[in-house]
Amino acid sequence: MTADNRNILARGRVATRLPAQDLDRARRFYAEQLGLEPVDERPGGLLYRCGETEFALFESTGAAPGTFTQMGWQVDDVETVVAELRQRGVRFEDVDVPGLRTKDGIADIDGNYPSKGARGERAAWFRDSEGNLLGIGEPVA
Repeated sequence: MTADNRNILARGRVATRLPAQDLDRARRFYAEQLGLEPVDERPGGLLYRCGETEFALFESTGAAPGTFTQMGWQVDDVETVVAELRQRGVRFEDVDVPGLRTKDGIADIDGNYPSKGARGERAAWFRDSEGNLLGIGEPVA
């Protein structure tokens, strides 16, 4: 295998798949609270596009674990995004564990993503209507 072939997935695009027990409820949440509309749909699935990335909601009888961040957005101003989403009814998680504590829904995380030229990240988390844990992050230079 050549070095070129070893990185075959690095040339691909990543797309997240999130389970939804009630696809209509999830569609309303993503539209009303996040301001997102699907760009495509099929029976049992909705496709969304954010920038150059995509994610899909798919109808599933399984429950989302909600125990880890399943998908996240990188934004330029986490405080503004959190404030806007709160106005739309999004409730942010309070986190208080060793090394990670939110204040007003936002955590300061030192050392995250030095490869992005950042010294850290400011982040916030919320759950969608289906229990998926979603995050918002702003690299801090």
